[in-house]
Amino acid sequence: NISDYDLVYASSSRLFTALLGAFLARKKRLPLYLDIRDIFKESILDVFGKRWFTGILSFFLTQLEKYTFGYASHINLVSEGFRPYFEYYPNAQFSYFTNGIDKEFINRKTFSTASPNSVKTILYAGNMGEGQGLHLVVPQIAKSLGEAYQFVLIGDGGAKNKLQKVLSDEQLTNVQLLDPMPRRDLIQEYEKADFLFLHLNTLQAFERVLPSKIIEYACFDTPIIAGVGGYASKFIQENVSNSIVFPAGNYQDFLTKFHQYSYQKEERKSFKHQYQRETINQQMAKSIIVYAKK
Repeated sequence: NISDYDLVYASSSRLFTALLGAFLARKKRLPLYLDIRDIFKESILDVFGKRWFTGILSFFLTQLEKYTFGYASHINLVSEGFRPYFEYYPNAQFSYFTNGIDKEFINRKTFSTASPNSVKTILYAGNMGEGQGLHLVVPQIAKSLGEAYQFVLIGDGGAKNKLQKVLSDEQLTNVQLLDPMPRRDLIQEYEKADFLFLHLNTLQAFERVLPSKIIEYACFDTPIIAGVGGYASKFIQENVSNSIVFPAGNYQDFLTKFHQYSYQKEERKSFKHQYQRETINQQMAKSIIVYAKK
């Protein structure tokens, strides 16, 4: 029975879970604690682009946001880059508990070592959609670096066929595409890699996000290559050492920085301590209890 509750908590990346939480909290006049993991309105409008119905869709989603966020007592934002978007909801208090590093990555038994092979591996693992835009940069980088470097791309997604087509058209042999694999096998691939690669497309919505992949990569001592903009770029440069950061889509800038980079392995001890999922969850749980007691 909802009347027995002291607080409504909703974690949402697609808005509508948060909307349901707001409906229940409003109905019973309970405090509402929201954990927001993406800005749905910006993401969906970026996907559709400028079409005849986007104005109507934007208006509709704005009303849902006002109904949802306008009632919240507390809003946790998984990326501090979201903050300017939510400044129109002054009634809520804000926190910035990010994604965390899972125990499987923290407690692994092996640690990455320098590759004995002359061919260096650049690894990407994750979704291969329009949001990642791998087809916009990987073929150009692979072609420029040549056979001394091998891309290994693990995953699937809506834009994977575009990537395959470009690789085929360019007749590139130093890019390997693998299907998604279990986490245990994936960790082994991380261990073997010489670089860990990340890229986001040049959409406005991605100027605010903090991809969880950054935090996952950073628990390895392997150098990170990140083609990102906005808050993600700022976060990496301030928090993740031994990284090469270049503007999304600008592979020429990457090549310049890459050739200036002096290769090294570095364990990011303080980062792993700060961003353990268990630590973040405990801190967030304490903040939720504060509102449950009010």
